[in-house]
Parts: sequence; C-alpha cells; structure tokens
Amino acid sequence: MPNHRVRFVGGPLDGREQSLRETDAVAGRLLRHIHLHDGPKIETHYELHYTAGGGWVYQLLGQDRG
Repeated sequence: MPNHRVRFVGGPLDGREQSLRETDAVAGRLLRHIHLHDGPKIETHYELHYTAGGGWVYQLLGQDRG
C-alpha cells in the first residue's frame, strides 16, 4: 500500500511532515492533536486538504485551552 507525505501548517505541528497512509488520504479528514506538556492542555484541530502544487496538507482549524 503506497504512502503519501503530509505537511502540517499552523499550530504546534507547523512544518512537520509525516507519512499518510493511502486509506487516510481523504480531503476533509480531521485530526486532533492534544499537547499536555509544561502547562495547560492545548487541543488543536487540523483539516486535511490536497492541492495540485503542494500535495497533502493538514491545515490548522483552531485550538481550545483547557
């Protein structure tokens, strides 16, 4: 099963790249990231997009502090 590369834009994962399984490469897919280190819990949400020029990108939607 081939993998794709996905890049994160915005938030604590900004600039990170990682593998994206073919089965997960669906535009509009949401990803939740919870940061628990050194302070309050920070929850960020990313939405997966595909662009012809840039490939797969998780774009920051917003964050909640708890």
